Amino acid sequence: MSLAPHPPHTSLLDGPDGALEYLLTGSGEPTTVFGHGLAGSIETTRPFGSGVEGTRAFFHFRGHGASAAPETGWTYAALSAELRAVADHLGATRALGVSMGAGALCHLLEETPDRFERLVLVMPAVIDRPRDDEAIDRLVAMAEEADHRDVEGMARLLLLDQPEEVRDQPAVRLWCRRQAATLVGTPVSRALRELPHGIPMGDRAALRTVAAPTLVLTQEHDAAHPVWVAEQLAAELPDARLEVLPAGGIMWRHRARVRDLIGGFLNDG
Repeated sequence: MSLAPHPPHTSLLDGPDGALEYLLTGSGEPTTVFGHGLAGSIETTRPFGSGVEGTRAFFHFRGHGASAAPETGWTYAALSAELRAVADHLGATRALGVSMGAGALCHLLEETPDRFERLVLVMPAVIDRPRDDEAIDRLVAMAEEADHRDVEGMARLLLLDQPEEVRDQPAVRLWCRRQAATLVGTPVSRALRELPHGIPMGDRAALRTVAAPTLVLTQEHDAAHPVWVAEQLAAELPDARLEVLPAGGIMWRHRARVRDLIGGFLNDG
C-alpha cells in the first residue's frame, strides 16, 4: 500500500480518462496484468508476480504513481475500464487483482466473463453489497490524514489496517511509516474517501458464467479483507480454488508460499 517512487523503465498509454503508467517485466507468452490495491503501487504489487512465467504487466490506477488523476469519480467502473485498457493494449490473457484491483477485475468480469484465461483474486474486500464497518471507516479516516498531511496519524491508521499478529514487528511499523510519508498530500485521498462504500458488481450471479480457473487468496484476521468475502466469491465462481493463509501471511509471514501459490497456479495452464 504505497505510492513508491516511479519504477525504472515505465511507459505511459492513453487510458479512458488520461495517461496510465505501466511496467513490463519478463518476456514471451503469456502476458499477465497485475492490478494493485487502494493506495498501492507497481512496486508493492511486483512480489505477487515473482514466480509467474511470461510477460508481467504492472500498472498504476488513476491517481497513483505517474498515472493521471482525472476529476471523474472513483468508481469500480472507472477502475475496470483502466484495467481493461492496459490488458487490451498489451494482449494480456491472465489477470491478478489485489483488493481494489480484485474489485476492478470483478467489475470487468461482470461485463466480459470470458476476457481472461486464468484469474487470481488476492484479498478481495467487497462484491456486490456495501460494507459498513470499522475497517471501511478507517479508510475514510485515512483520507482526512492525507489531506492534513499528517504522517504520524496516517501511519497509525495503516498499522491498524494490518493483522494484529504482526503489528509489533519493527519491519511492519517501518513499512507503515514509509507508506504514510508517500500517501499524504496525494490524489489518493479522494479514493480513500469515495471508494470504500462502493461496490464492484451489480449482481454476483454474473460470476457463475466465468469459466476461467480462478485462485482466490486471502488471510485470517484481516478486517479490511474478511475471509467471508473470499469464501462467497469463490462459491460463485465455477472453477475456483480458495486458499486462506494464517494472519499476516500474505504480506509478511509467508511470502514464499504466496509466490509459489500464484506462480504454480498461473504457470499451470
